[in-house]
Amino acid sequence: MPFSRDCGVLRSAGRFCQGGSLCSRYAGWMGITLHSPGELPRALPVAGADLNWLGGSAGLTAVRRAYKFLLRPTKRQAAALTACLEDHRQIYNAALAERREAYRRAGVCIRYTDQSAQLKEIRSGDPCGQGRWSFSSQQATLRRLDKAMRGFFERVKADHRPGHPRFKGIGRFNSVEWPKDRDGCRWDSAPDTGGFRVYLQAIGHIRVHAHRTIQGKVKTVGVKREGRRWFLLLSCDEVPTTPLPPTGGVVGIDMGLTHFLTTSEGKHVENPRCLDASRCRLAEAQRALGRCQRGSNRRRKVRERLAGLHSKVRRQRLDHAHKTALQLVKHYDLIAHEDLPVSNMVRSAGGSRDQPGINVRAKASLNKAILDAGWAAFLSILSAKAESAGRTIVAVNPRNTSRTCPACGHCASENRVSQSRFACISCGYLANADVVGAINIHRAGLARRVGPAPREAGAPDVPGSHIVAGHDA
Repeated sequence: MPFSRDCGVLRSAGRFCQGGSLCSRYAGWMGITLHSPGELPRALPVAGADLNWLGGSAGLTAVRRAYKFLLRPTKRQAAALTACLEDHRQIYNAALAERREAYRRAGVCIRYTDQSAQLKEIRSGDPCGQGRWSFSSQQATLRRLDKAMRGFFERVKADHRPGHPRFKGIGRFNSVEWPKDRDGCRWDSAPDTGGFRVYLQAIGHIRVHAHRTIQGKVKTVGVKREGRRWFLLLSCDEVPTTPLPPTGGVVGIDMGLTHFLTTSEGKHVENPRCLDASRCRLAEAQRALGRCQRGSNRRRKVRERLAGLHSKVRRQRLDHAHKTALQLVKHYDLIAHEDLPVSNMVRSAGGSRDQPGINVRAKASLNKAILDAGWAAFLSILSAKAESAGRTIVAVNPRNTSRTCPACGHCASENRVSQSRFACISCGYLANADVVGAINIHRAGLARRVGPAPREAGAPDVPGSHIVAGHDA
């Protein structure tokens, strides 16, 4: 049933007062009076290369890609971008308040279509405010809330921690999306000016620092604020892939903390520990923030400095991930890695009041190190680069990969003598534990790609050819 602008649905239920719609709620928050239109106020399987010996197949010819560019707005444009975020934040909060109030008073669930139908009245009642922005971008903000609400109900049904959508405070709503190019926005809007610009409705043509070539067809345009800097987000369809020439190389990689990753060839990539490298400066900025009075200009400046330090750490981590993934994609046709459930691995060990956890401090330090390494982001970047380059990515079950001997196939927890040493208790094979894990991942990846290797009579189980390593028992 539609949730009309005069709250007919809730009033028919007899449990809600008139004026509870998104229009009325927005007008109340902003202190404006809604007029009639005549009285307007002035205010993965990844595509593989043609590797017959690996059983590869021809892949996709086009993929979807996202681009992120630095914007260089003028002072007037920066102020307009800030106003755009603020008005979209007001729409988001008003829509969330309407949903919560309707469910609390009448048990009615408001839908996206019900709230989107009220945008016309809101825009006509505030032409110099909400009416100046793109209708499509405001609809995208309502879809953003609708997606958050659907995720909330899905988590409730799955008996997970719900996490109800929150109201967005000032400074906590930092992005706006235009869902279709040339609908309130236009990429490369002034090609004759000697550079790239993007046009945004009511803001103008903004200079873009396009450090790489855009490929494909621009579908959506977004703007994001990070500290004092603004970024343009482009989503492109039909981006052609550029397959690299085959190298014949196959590798398995074992993710870790002592080393960021170890290859089956025995090579180590060091863990940059970006957060740990900036720990002293972050701690100093955090202490300075605690000494500031809330609402003061000094606190605002210190908060911006702290946010800048965290942003730098994030950029360093992503830079390392991109460079490492690029080297792997350049040199190997097939890359096997562990299928790591990172979100499960970094869960808190705090427990509850009735059942408190054990080794909470040690688990918290481990979680911090895993998140600082950025395994999930790296594997996502590796998959995207491999898809564009025509390489093959295989994710294998990490079970027993670090406890199975690559020489005789014996699997036992006693084989892992320490964090770095592997000593098989059956045949005496000695090696680095991370290298052993990478070798087993390499074999399991080949087995998943081309099927189990034939076994000779009396031959021992080899990881990847049976259910020893990289497969469920």
